[in-house]
Amino acid sequence: MKVVHIIEALGGGVYTYFKDLSHYFGEDEIAKDISTTIIYSGNRKEIDPEKIEAEFSKGVSSVKINMVRKISPVQDFKSVLQLRKELKKLNPDVIHLHSSKAGVLGRIACFLLFKRKKIFYTPHGYAFLRTDISPLTQKIYWFIEKSFQLVFGGATIACGDSEYNIAKGLGKSYLIRNGINIQAVQQQFTKPQNKTLTIGILARITTARTPKLFNEIALGFPQYNFAWIGDGELKHELTAKNIVITGWFMDRNKALQKLSSIDIYIQTSLWEGLPIAVLEAMALQKPVLATNIIGNKDIVVHNETGFLFTKIEELDTYFEILKEETIRNDFGKKGLERCQRLFDINQNFKNLITIYQQ
Repeated sequence: MKVVHIIEALGGGVYTYFKDLSHYFGEDEIAKDISTTIIYSGNRKEIDPEKIEAEFSKGVSSVKINMVRKISPVQDFKSVLQLRKELKKLNPDVIHLHSSKAGVLGRIACFLLFKRKKIFYTPHGYAFLRTDISPLTQKIYWFIEKSFQLVFGGATIACGDSEYNIAKGLGKSYLIRNGINIQAVQQQFTKPQNKTLTIGILARITTARTPKLFNEIALGFPQYNFAWIGDGELKHELTAKNIVITGWFMDRNKALQKLSSIDIYIQTSLWEGLPIAVLEAMALQKPVLATNIIGNKDIVVHNETGFLFTKIEELDTYFEILKEETIRNDFGKKGLERCQRLFDINQNFKNLITIYQQ
């Protein structure tokens, strides 16, 4: 069976997902039955083609084409033609589209093949759920998702429970949760040795992660230390003196080691699909504080593996509870157990193969 994955937004947690996917489907035992090709765009700032060559498995093929995030009729038309050309050459049995832009361009390219293919689509966070766009734009994005599913067919493979509930209202859908290589992440585990309680996040410093909120929390709790593991165009919004910005780590394991050194993980997202960084924090046995939104609430169990919040004022209580090391350890243990039960990438990829073969 030949499978082609198409992704425009190859960055952040999606990059980690695809790296794990390449290694799973690149293993000899899997690759002898399933040939995998990843078609991706090289236009995102965080993409380093050399890094992809080094970190992705040699057992899968990769093809870079030009796709852009924003709507651009001329470039989008060129991207569709490039996709059609590659798909015609590869002649896959299954085409799996990832994220909104690839979902649109990929479906049109598949239609232009004039051959029936199995088509699947994973939103990794529906674009119409973004809160940094107008209500009108949200409605337009919803209409595009609904109409493209209706006109071009295929099935949605949701990456989280809330996304699945939405997808069922748009058409045929399955649930395959995002996951992580738990064993590999755990190899970077170290017990925190902080004299002052340290709260951190692992993410790009972008609108979706709300650095202003992170900064406001740090200002409101000057008695604690805060760490932003990563970098991004909005780093200037992190002005509190008790925030350390690490910048990017070229070695992912170094980033995980830094993540392991904090006491509490905090996810200050405006919107999410199913955040990989939160799963990594739970695999490293960190209690998680997270905004109460789709994606976050599919992972964090309130008052069991962490806390979900909507207002900064709620954090007074939650920080007071999590000051106790025994409670942090208990929450962390339960978070790891939840990861092992629901978010094991190897088991979830096995389930993905089952859907492909139906």
